[in-house]
Amino acid sequence: MSEASNAPAPHERRGWWSARTPGARLARHTLGLIALAVVLVPFADLAIHTRDPWMELGRMLRGMVWPAWGSLESPFTALGLTIAIALWGTLAGVVLGFPLALLFARSRLVRAACAFIRAIHELFWALLFMQVFGLSALTALLALAIPYAGIFAKVYAEILEQTPAAPRDALPPRCGRLSRFFYSELPLAFAQLVAYTRYRFECGLRASVLLGFIGLPTLGFHLETAFREGRYPEAGALLWLFYLLIASLPWWGHKRLIPLLLVGGAWLLGPWPSVDGALLWRFVSQDIWPAALLAGDWAGLDQWATRLPDLGAAVGNTLLLGLLGTVGALLVALALWPLACRHFGNRGTRLASHGVMIMLRSTPELMLAFIFLLLLGPSLLPAWLALALHNGALIAFLVARHADAVTPGMPGLSATGRYAYELLPRVYPGLLALLYYRAEVILRETAILGMLGVATLGYYIEEGFDYLMFDVAFFLLLITALLNILVDALSRRLRPREVPFEDSCIR
Repeated sequence: MSEASNAPAPHERRGWWSARTPGARLARHTLGLIALAVVLVPFADLAIHTRDPWMELGRMLRGMVWPAWGSLESPFTALGLTIAIALWGTLAGVVLGFPLALLFARSRLVRAACAFIRAIHELFWALLFMQVFGLSALTALLALAIPYAGIFAKVYAEILEQTPAAPRDALPPRCGRLSRFFYSELPLAFAQLVAYTRYRFECGLRASVLLGFIGLPTLGFHLETAFREGRYPEAGALLWLFYLLIASLPWWGHKRLIPLLLVGGAWLLGPWPSVDGALLWRFVSQDIWPAALLAGDWAGLDQWATRLPDLGAAVGNTLLLGLLGTVGALLVALALWPLACRHFGNRGTRLASHGVMIMLRSTPELMLAFIFLLLLGPSLLPAWLALALHNGALIAFLVARHADAVTPGMPGLSATGRYAYELLPRVYPGLLALLYYRAEVILRETAILGMLGVATLGYYIEEGFDYLMFDVAFFLLLITALLNILVDALSRRLRPREVPFEDSCIR
């Protein structure tokens, strides 16, 4: 890339914050978001409820530095099951999502259905299916396959839409949708489709670990048990095992090994549960719906509504935590991306920063929140820290990679000047776009953090399943899905139209 092509745009040369520049609009977005968070933060419960969090943090850090590898009992079985669930769940999502991707642009019904199923987190799907299939592999696979089908349909459709139109236009007018796909779109988009599928499989590994938090015997089950019982050296060994699993994915996840992994994973997933069709039909047609609604007793719905929690507080906490998590991710990304960029620091500091970012973005928010919960006690603070650090590190990693490709055009600036006047104006539109892309994901994660005792919608959803109030839990799931759809629509309107770097890996 030439130096001329990297020269600042005219509006950047006359001042990024000038009132008539696109940067001013982005600045107003940012300041408005931060101002809203500052106004609302007094309403958030951010208290620390433990006596000595520093002592507990020291014990955790010692467990990470000196992990007890010898205390692990059959870790490879849990590791294998984690991989098997992620692999088969992702494959099932591809099989279900690909046909939907071909109809996505043409059918409003398909788009609405995909938006709904991907708006509900994998853990909530698992809680739903667990009522019928128990703690089985089928529950785990369906929990991944269904939301991933909606995600694959949306992302695959966007990738296919971005292929050049000339090959499609060259086909005879009578060619159908499948012919256009196989002869013009698939050859051009294949590399991108494969790359995104590999990324989604990595997400599936993290989701598979999280399924252990509801009792499935994946790596997350042993992690939660070790942390909850204070066996930090064992928990440290399990965490390092998880990081090694993610870091070594390019080697053990090579395409030539996929058939072998599929066969071995199918063996680990068994035995399969027997499916009681009558029980399944009763759950779908009766248990998740209010009895008064099925009976047409509209007056009885008022009595049923008294079983609902305070929706105002639950929805308010969910949205407030989502807002704080989004703003926190923005601040973390702004602070971290220069540490991993080639224009700042030295090789040692950049490698260390990359390592920290990889650990933060590889650790699921629920796991980070659980660790902070043990340190700080039950409040919104552990959840806020987890959302900000995980998502901020992910965004910072992508922004730093983009900034590495930029050649500065103003020599002689100090590091602070280079950051504020040259690099930040050129990467900030993309950073903000990534943040708005992540907003939907942050809200999804905000809901499930309620399973740790935070008073979001997820807290009451899990409570509904625990007390067999399936109709209440399902109604709250519908509220959660609706909130996610609305936030996704709002973020699409706010984010910059042109993103200067790839964004598919943040969905």
